[in-house]
Formats: sequence, C-alpha cells, structure tokens
Amino acid sequence: MSTALAAPAATAAPAASAALFRPWTIRSVTVPNRVWMAAMCQYSAEASGPDAGVANDWHFTHYAARATGGTGLIVQEATAVSPEGRISPYDLGIWNDTQVEALRRITSFVRAQGSVAGIQLANAGRKASTGRPWEGGRPVGPDADGWRPSAPSPVPFSEGDPVPHELTVGEIREVVEQFAAAARRSLAAGYQVIEIHGAHGYLIGQFLSPHSNRRTDAYGGSFENRTRLALEVVDAIRAVWPEELPLFFRISATDWLEEDGWTAAETVRLAALLQEHGVDLLDVSTGGLAPGARIPVGPGYQVPFAARVKAETALPVAAVGLITEPEQAEKILANGEADAVLLGRELLRDPFWARRAAAELGAEIRTPDQYLRSW
Repeated sequence: MSTALAAPAATAAPAASAALFRPWTIRSVTVPNRVWMAAMCQYSAEASGPDAGVANDWHFTHYAARATGGTGLIVQEATAVSPEGRISPYDLGIWNDTQVEALRRITSFVRAQGSVAGIQLANAGRKASTGRPWEGGRPVGPDADGWRPSAPSPVPFSEGDPVPHELTVGEIREVVEQFAAAARRSLAAGYQVIEIHGAHGYLIGQFLSPHSNRRTDAYGGSFENRTRLALEVVDAIRAVWPEELPLFFRISATDWLEEDGWTAAETVRLAALLQEHGVDLLDVSTGGLAPGARIPVGPGYQVPFAARVKAETALPVAAVGLITEPEQAEKILANGEADAVLLGRELLRDPFWARRAAAELGAEIRTPDQYLRSW
C-alpha cells in the first residue's frame, strides 16, 4: 500500500487566511493571488532588421518560468509603442504585427498556467536610445542602432546627454495614437491587462514633472496641462480596450526633488482623475526622472506612497520597492496599505517566490500537474 502523501489539486482554491493569496476580480479578470511581477526590461530583442523588437526564446522562457512559479499577474517589460519609444534598441516593441505573433506565444503559455498576462506600454522620451545596462547604459547614436530622442522640452536627462527633440503638438497627438494602436495589438496578442507607463522619468512622466516639462502651451505649466497627455493616453486606450478588461497606470509618486519636481500630493490628485477616466489600479513607484535625486532606499521604502493614495482616494493600488519577504508582503496587504504587491528583482532571483511564500504563509497555490510531486 502506498504511503505517499496526497498532493494538493492543481485547481485548489487559495487559503482565505493569507491576504497575499486571495484572488481578486478586476472587471472581468480574476487574478489568482496578489503576488504580481513588476515590468522589468530584459534588453534582449534584436536591435534592427525585421526582428527588431520581436520577442524571442529568452523572453518566452523568462515569463514562462514566473508563470509556472505561481505569480498571479505578470506585467511584461516596458514594451515600446514606436521604434523611437524604446529605452534601448534591444527593447520589445508592439508597433507591428510580427511582434504580435511572437507575443501571442508568451501570453498563451502564461494563461495556460493560470496566471494573468499583462503588458506595460511605454515611450521612453528623453531617456530613449541608450545601451544595455550591463554595457554602461549610455546614450547611443545611429552607429549603434540609436536615434535622437524626443521629449516635452529640449532638456537632456543628464549632463552630456543629447538634447532631445521638443515634440510639437502634432507629434504629441501621434504619440497618443501610437498608444491606442499598441492597445489594439495588445488585445490581439492575448493580454488581459494593460499598464500605461507613466513612471521612472519616461515620456508621460516627463510631461507630468515641471522639472522636465518647460512648455508654455496646453501641455505645460499648470497641473491640468502637465497631466493632459497622461489623460489623453488613458482615454485613447479606453476607447479601444474592451470595457471588461482592466487598465492600470504606473506612476512615480515623487521625483524625490526638493524643488520643481512631481509630488505625492499631485499623485493623489491625479489618481482621482485617472479613476474617472477608466483606470482600475495605480501601480505606485517613485523616482527615475532626475539622476541626482537623493532616494532613501530601504525595505518597502515606496509603500507609504501607495498607502497614501489608497487612504485618500477610491482607486486601488499596488505597492512596489524592495518587497522581498512573504511576511513583509502579507503585512502590507493585511494592514490595508495596498491591494497587491509587485515584485521586481526578487522575482529575478527566485521565479518560484510565490510558491515559497504560499508554503511559509500556510496557503494553497495552483501547481502545475508536472510539479505536484514536489508539493
């Protein structure tokens, strides 16, 4: 007679006692738990030619591992809505149908594991056309598949960087249309969640902050003008993204600047507007706009910004930033500081973090049949 211990079924419901493993239905999409993967660029696509921006075996393996590891929602790395919107020439893109076909392979596998497939749509603005981080990450020119970046104002990110092209009003409208076209392709590629990248000093964040936005027209100056592009992008995506599917927005809640920066108070104010325009969750990060900002980095250092938005608005929030331990993540949710947590580097170190967290917290988690013998 066999003495083997019975393994939990692959479709077992998460234990209600652990907030981290309670499912959450947003519009029509049910995310099986609150352990989510933050968007993190892999800088691993072809830089030029017909396969530029196309996902390859690295991307498939990378995201497949986190799906089999039990991550509830996987937000794909910043995926450029145009060639010039890439952070580096090696970034993923979603500006053509060849890219869509390659991405569909990833979303199909992620969803088959019970995870939710999300995509972060982005334009890097003045921080575009840079090399890979492990190669120095400095701006690159046409001789290295680079280009001249664009921005709200002709103000470079860092001293010595190329002066970006100042977008005209007509070009701003083209950017909005590119986000909408990318949203259509995201649906065709099988994504269930879109996240608009408005954080870390990329294009939308550059418009938000007076530090990088020196315009005097309808897109600069006042809070209403600086937030205009963000809301136009939200509206354009909501017009083509199905009503039953969620839309997220990632923001840097503060630039960490003593003067002329985007502030936490403005984040709260914008959060309420984003919800009115159809955003379902605010992914709250910080920084990235100015290289000289002094940031007090430590475990959970960005969580208070998410907690403030949650306390002062009705918009759900996700917290991110050096969240590494299961008990730490559970406490954030149990205390009502956030509705979900996003892990970055920790999921690079451990694709099976969600399974380890479930074991430590005494919760059940969906397990692929092939791995049941280990549970």
